[in-house]
Amino acid sequence: MNHFQRSLAINDSARIHRRQLLRGMGAAAIALPMLEAMGPTVGQRALGASNEEAPKRFVVMNAGLGFHAPHLFPQSPGQLKPSTPYLAAVQDNLDKITLLGGLSHPEQQGNNGHASSLTILTSAMRPGLAGFRNTISLDQLIAQHIGIQTRFPYLALSTRGGSSLSWTASGVSVPSESSPEKLFKALFFEGSSSQMADEIAAIKRGRSILDTVGSRARELETKVSRQDRRKLDEYLSSIRDLETRLQQSEGWVKRPKPKVNVESPVDIRDKDEAIERQRMLYDIIVLALQTDSTRTITFELGGLNSVPKIEGVSSDWHGLSHHGKDPTKIEELRLIEEAEFTVFNEFLSKLRAIDESGQSLLDETAVLFASNLGNASAHDWHNLPIVVAGGGYRHGQYVAHDSANNTPLANLFVSFAQRMGLELDTFGTSTAAGVKGLDT
Repeated sequence: MNHFQRSLAINDSARIHRRQLLRGMGAAAIALPMLEAMGPTVGQRALGASNEEAPKRFVVMNAGLGFHAPHLFPQSPGQLKPSTPYLAAVQDNLDKITLLGGLSHPEQQGNNGHASSLTILTSAMRPGLAGFRNTISLDQLIAQHIGIQTRFPYLALSTRGGSSLSWTASGVSVPSESSPEKLFKALFFEGSSSQMADEIAAIKRGRSILDTVGSRARELETKVSRQDRRKLDEYLSSIRDLETRLQQSEGWVKRPKPKVNVESPVDIRDKDEAIERQRMLYDIIVLALQTDSTRTITFELGGLNSVPKIEGVSSDWHGLSHHGKDPTKIEELRLIEEAEFTVFNEFLSKLRAIDESGQSLLDETAVLFASNLGNASAHDWHNLPIVVAGGGYRHGQYVAHDSANNTPLANLFVSFAQRMGLELDTFGTSTAAGVKGLDT
C-alpha cells in the first residue's frame, strides 16, 4: 500500500482502493519523465532584447561509489592547486571550481550502505528505514518554478537507467534516461506529422484521464478525515499541476526543435565502457543547455557491477570502492576515479567555451559534482566530496568546514535555489542560507 492509499484507508466502510480511484487509466502514467512544458523557443530568446539577462541553469552529478578522499582533498584549505590526483585532472578549470569539505546531510544511516544516494538531493533522514518517505529533490523544486520556460522542465539522467537523483514532492522517484540515443532524439529529432498528431492525441488523452482522476478524488473529500483531506488536497494540487503541464506541452509539440550540427550518438551496450558512457551523456547535456532545451539536469554516475575498460584496471568497480585500505585496490580505484574527473573537466571546458550574452555558459550554469559517500569503503556518509563549478560564484579555493560537526549540505542547496530565482530561506535540513566559502 502506498502513502496515498494509507491516507485514505480509514476503516472498512470508507476504504478506497487505488484501482477504484484510477480505474480507466490503463497504462497511462501520472508522473512522466522529461514532461515538456511551454516557454520561449531558442530562436525567440536569441532574438530578444540585447540586455535580456541570460538564463540560469543548474546541473548535478552524483557518484554513488564515492571518491577516495586523499586523492581529492589537499592537506590544508586555501587556493586550489593541482596538488592531488583528482585536482590535477581538473587543473584546466581550477579557477572555476570551489572544493568544499565538512558538509553532509544529518542522519543518513539507512537500510543499506548505499541508501544515502536516495536522499543526496532531498536531505530526508534515515533513508529506507521504517517510516521513511522521501521529500522533493532540489532539482524538482527548481523545475516547479522555472520549468515552464523550456521545452523540458528538467532532465533526469543516469548511466544505468531506472532510478535517478530526482524525487517528486510526494516522494516518488523520477525515472531516468540512460540512453544517449533516445535522449538525443527526444531533444532534437522532429517527428513526422502523423507522429506529432499521435503525440497531441496522447496528451489530450492524458488530460482527459487527469480530469477523471481529479473528479473522483474530489468526490472523496467528504468521506475522509480532516488530516486525510489535507493529504488529498496535496494530491489534487499535483493533478492540477500535471494538467497545466500537459496543456503547455501540447504547444511545444507544434514548435520546431532546435537544430544541432552533431550526429546522433549510438548507444554503448557494454557496461564496462562506463567512463565513455558518462562522456556521451555529458556531451548531450552541453547541447541541451546550449539550446536552452532545459535548465535543470540531474545525472547519476553509476558503475556498479562493471570493470571499467581502463588500462591497469582488472577488478570490479564496486569491489574496489570497498578497498579496506589495500594499496593495490586503491591504485586501481584511482585510475577509475581520475578518469571520472577527466571527463568532468572536459564537460566544464565545453561549457566554458560557449559564449552566451558575453558570459560563458559555465558562468551561467551552477554545477554540483558530488557523492553521497565520504568514505565509500566504510559506507560513511559524513564529510562528503563537494565540488561546485561555474554559476558566477567566486572560485579557486578549498574551503574546509568542521569535519567533526559537519555543516548541513542543504545550506548549500538554499544558495543554489536562490541563485535560480526561488524566494526561500530553508530547504530540507538546512540551518542557514548558504555556506562559508561560496559567494558571488
